[in-house]
Formats: sequence, structure tokens, C-alpha cells
Amino acid sequence: MSYPDLPAKGPSGDIVGKPRRNTAATRFYLTNEFGLIALIVLFALAFQFATDGFFSPFNLFSLGRIAAVNIMIGLAMMVVVITGGLNLAVGAIGVCAAMTCGYLIEVVGLPWPIAILSAVALGAMLGFINGWTSVRTGLHSFIITLATMSIFFGVMIFLTRAESYRALPPVFAAFGRMKLLGIFSPLLLVSLMAALFLGYLYNLTAVGREMLAAGAKPEAAEMSGINVGRIFIYCHMLSGALAACAALMLVARNGAAIPSMAGQLGQDWLLIAFLGPVLGGTLLTGGKASVLGTCLGAFLVTMLTSGLLLLQLGDFWIQSFLGLLLLAAVLMDKTRRTFLARRNMA
Repeated sequence: MSYPDLPAKGPSGDIVGKPRRNTAATRFYLTNEFGLIALIVLFALAFQFATDGFFSPFNLFSLGRIAAVNIMIGLAMMVVVITGGLNLAVGAIGVCAAMTCGYLIEVVGLPWPIAILSAVALGAMLGFINGWTSVRTGLHSFIITLATMSIFFGVMIFLTRAESYRALPPVFAAFGRMKLLGIFSPLLLVSLMAALFLGYLYNLTAVGREMLAAGAKPEAAEMSGINVGRIFIYCHMLSGALAACAALMLVARNGAAIPSMAGQLGQDWLLIAFLGPVLGGTLLTGGKASVLGTCLGAFLVTMLTSGLLLLQLGDFWIQSFLGLLLLAAVLMDKTRRTFLARRNMA
């Protein structure tokens, strides 16, 4: 007679099957992704009770349009953070790409598909400049991108004379205003495709695994035959291309290419760019990417901002709250990793 419901026992008589399930469940509940999902549900319910119309079709559509851009910005930062580096020029690169797209369409007269591809290529090229300079000089990308943030933005203002490009094809504004099922923006599909691409890159390609390995332990990766410098340049190029995509999505949302679309020097994107990856569990020390976590983190930030605006809080208080959220996320992630390491669960 068999007893399938009885747990298996080891040589010492201890139960061996059930603790493993408990350990796996404990690790899942301690992940950033689970925590973010819980926070999204919690705050969504709180804003629904505290405000009028948080779940209205109009607000959900607006929330999706804003979240789509924020997710892309977070992904653009994440692909550099996995190397242990930073890209402070993400906003400046995005604005340069958007203004280039507007210039090619309105002044040069190129078809909009070619202008979009050219803008994304420019973003990748500016990312190449950041990565190549960082690798060749040996300086941390924080210093390099802090400098290029001002350089890129300044050159763009000089060339365009800070003029907006508003005579864009109607397809841009139409795509930005389009509604799927009455509440969803197609911009979310663009961010979803980018996230799926990055998930495929890091999990199923050799280049993606080399990016993670180079970020985790550059010396060991170099000894194993990985060209760490080249991989770092690839990551910056990918970051530049994603920043360009985020800016083009913003152009579709606004219906125009505006020099101030990312704030002065592109600094308005920085807090959003950091919050998504950090909340999602991407390590600032490099070596780990959380694409799903970055998407959830960016969505949480967007939802919090929208809900606090509906509560009529001032922009200063919202920025202060997001800054505290970033600090809390870093401290909580450090505590979580210490907890897992002490129990050999990391």
C-alpha cells in the first residue's frame, strides 16, 4: 500500500520535501516583483477610494500613455546599470533623437519611417560615444554621461535654435491618441515589445549573458574571453536607442518635437530612469537585470504620480515623495539581499 500524501524523509528522519517548497515560496514572496505587484494593487485600491474616477476609462488611458514612456525610460537606464554603470544623459539623448526626427520630417522632407529609424540610429550613436569614451578613458560612466548630458543638449539647442517642430504627419498624433478596447494606449505595446526583446536578449542569447557576466565580475569575464569593453559599449548603444524610442513615443503623445520635452538638459527623466530599475531589483553594482521588475517599478511610479495629482498635491511634494521612494527602495533591497545571503537563499 502506498501513502502518497506522506512527506518524504531523509536519513536523519527529517522531512525533506516540504521545506523546499516553503523555501521557494519564501524566496518568491521576497522578490521585488511580488512586492511591486502587491504595492500596485494596494495603492490602486487606495486611490480608488480616495479620489473620484481613478479607474475611469479616461484616467486609465492617460495612465497607460504616461506609463509606456516611463517604462521605456527605465529600460534605457537598466541596460547600463547591469554593467555597474550609469547613463545620466538618457534624457538628453532622447531629446536629441526627437528633435532630429522632427527636423528630418519638417525641414528635410524625409518620409516619417526613415526619420524614425534615423533618430533611433542617432540615439545609438550618442550611446556609442558615451560607451567608447568611458572605456577608453577608464572613467566611470557617471562622469562621462554627466558631461555629455550638457554637451548633447547644448549642441541640440544650438543647431535647432530651441525651435519646436510641430508640422509632423498626422500619423504621430493619431497613434498617440489611439485607444485599444477603449482604455489602452498602443504605446504600451511598444514598451511591451521592448521588454520582451530585452527578456529574450538576457535569457536566450550569448550576447545578453555576456552583458550580465561583464557587469557582475568584469575581471573574471575578461579572463573567460569576453571583450568587456566592447560589451559595455554595446550596452550604452542599446541604452541610447531605447532613450530615442522613449522620446519618439513622447512625440507621438504630444504631437510635436519640443526641446523642453525632457526638461532642462533632460534632467526630468533622471528620477524616473532610476526608480524603475532600482524598484524592480536591478542591482546598481551590476550583473543582474530585472526586465519585469523595471516595468512594474515604472508603472508603480506613474500610478503614484497620477494618484497624488488627483489628490491635488503640489508637484514639489510629489517629487519629494518619489525621492524618498528611491532611497527607501535602495535600503530595502540591501536589507532583502542581506536576509537572503544569511540564509543561503541568494
